[in-house]
Amino acid sequence: MTAILETHDLHVYYGKHEALKGIDLSFEEKGITALIGPSGSSKSTYLRTLNRMNDLIPNVTITGDIAFRGQNIYAPQTDLVTLRKEIGMVFQQPNPFPFSIYDNVAFGLKLAGSQQREQLDEIVETSLKQAAVWDEVKDHLHESALSLSGGQQQRVCIARVLAVSPEIILLDEPTSALDPISSSQIEATLLKLRTDYTIITVTHNLQQASRIADRTAFFMDGEIVEVDDTKKIFMNPAKKATEDYISGRFG
Repeated sequence: MTAILETHDLHVYYGKHEALKGIDLSFEEKGITALIGPSGSSKSTYLRTLNRMNDLIPNVTITGDIAFRGQNIYAPQTDLVTLRKEIGMVFQQPNPFPFSIYDNVAFGLKLAGSQQREQLDEIVETSLKQAAVWDEVKDHLHESALSLSGGQQQRVCIARVLAVSPEIILLDEPTSALDPISSSQIEATLLKLRTDYTIITVTHNLQQASRIADRTAFFMDGEIVEVDDTKKIFMNPAKKATEDYISGRFG
């Protein structure tokens, strides 16, 4: 199967500090890939390069190739708004905008010029249903998204990404700020979405990775130690460092 997204010899430097040391990794269409590893292993740095979020950080140097559907995302002609529509991002802390639930989900559509109310209504409803939060918010669409619980806010943020029809969804520890019930709701949502989207998630929760991920990549010190089917990574890892991390000997 052809990769939808791949990185080759990817290096990221913050000033003179080398955070990523030549990452080769590819992602096939659909399914969930978990990026695991100890704190400071640059998992989130890697995730942020995939839709050029690191562009926003001063004094960053990036070398190597990142190709989305065969096109270099760092090419001068790349339109960042389009790129971030196709490769959406959900952050660690829920970050709804300070306006209504409806306007949060419709934000990207309106930005792209879509003003037809009927079309917006349909996409907002579909996206909130996909994010498994529709039933909880359908009678409160014009109330502030900030009035929702943390777990509901995070699912609204997922709906906001889904509304613009991305191909890839990046998630940076999307449940680490949530309670266990909200976390399990997010996991259930991602498992439903995996048949339609390519999902790449950073997680410190090894149990979560084992529950939801099809593939798992183990990062350590800015390098990939091992990447394989999740079951193999957890049950029969090829590298001792992976086994040590999975078994809790460090990290």
